[in-house]
Amino acid sequence: MKSPLPNDIKYFDYNATHPPFSEILETCLASYLSGFYNPSGITRYSLKNQGKIEQTRKYFANLTKGQEKQFVFSATGTEANYLLIQSLKVLYPNLDSVIVSPFEHSSLYAALESFGFFPDLIETDKTGIISLTDLKEKLKSNPRPVICLYAGNETGVIQPAEEIQKLTKEFGQLFYSDLMQGFGKVDLSFELFDGFTFSGHKIGAGMGAALTYLPKVHNNFRIFGGGNQENDHRAGTENTFAIESFRQVAEFQLSQLGEKNKRLLTYRSLIEKKMEELGCQIIAKNSERLPNTTFLILPIQAVDFFLLGMEERGLLVSTGSSCKSRAREASKSLLHMGYTKEEALRSIRISTGYFTTEEDVTALLSVAQELIEKFQ
Repeated sequence: MKSPLPNDIKYFDYNATHPPFSEILETCLASYLSGFYNPSGITRYSLKNQGKIEQTRKYFANLTKGQEKQFVFSATGTEANYLLIQSLKVLYPNLDSVIVSPFEHSSLYAALESFGFFPDLIETDKTGIISLTDLKEKLKSNPRPVICLYAGNETGVIQPAEEIQKLTKEFGQLFYSDLMQGFGKVDLSFELFDGFTFSGHKIGAGMGAALTYLPKVHNNFRIFGGGNQENDHRAGTENTFAIESFRQVAEFQLSQLGEKNKRLLTYRSLIEKKMEELGCQIIAKNSERLPNTTFLILPIQAVDFFLLGMEERGLLVSTGSSCKSRAREASKSLLHMGYTKEEALRSIRISTGYFTTEEDVTALLSVAQELIEKFQ
């Protein structure tokens, strides 16, 4: 597959958005342009598009060994997470709190607040792994559903999903997981989760399609109504182009997974070895992590100038923090792990993916050395 990135850009922010697989998306776009009909219509042309959506739903059901009717397509990962949390409100109308990891995407905490749930956060430490002891105590004292993402958006740390699942089943509780960073990057045992979400743009399928797997078939699972799309779970015309792209890119990514991860692990080792030599601290270095993710603390205070310097040289990395009105906030993940605010504000995330080359990595490390030495 040919990279869509221009020659003067070396991209290291795959955890935010994977660059699109242009050849696949162009094929899907051509299909859409010649068959743009509303999938909710009654003509045979519309029914053909509805058939494409159901074919994709069946693909994901077969892939995950889930039930087709429990999959709902939406427009974004945020919407997918909201639908997942809404299902808890339907199943447990009197529930006022759930047990949650301290590493979730902000959309999930916002969804919990929106539906009236207090997040009882699980303890953690500098490993970036939740405390199973604390989780068990919380389940023992007040059994409730558990929400824990599979892989950290920032740290890339993979949580002990099998152990979490065993504990939730011991206490008869549901286990939900945000799989946004895990899907298409590592092998997943979907049967561990009662509900989960993932999104197309995280794997290179472009924006516009995400999935929620609901814990059961229930007529009242929906964020908003007004139409009978998605088996009455989501009002709104489906994005047939994005949904078809989602399936085709997922098929391609999963077919390349083993070979790709060998390469990305090599790149991660090169990056971390050099950055440690330059005085950086690798977050959760000894924990199981995604092969593509390095989260580190720079040995300099001028992080913004470092990032600007990288961008001026065509190298795109990201901070480990939320950006609001250009004012950075300390990474909440790092604060929960026991790092100081000052350390958290010096963190950056380097994430690689399918189109990353050794030449890109060499350029990254050369410019990083130059800038760190300049600002020390």
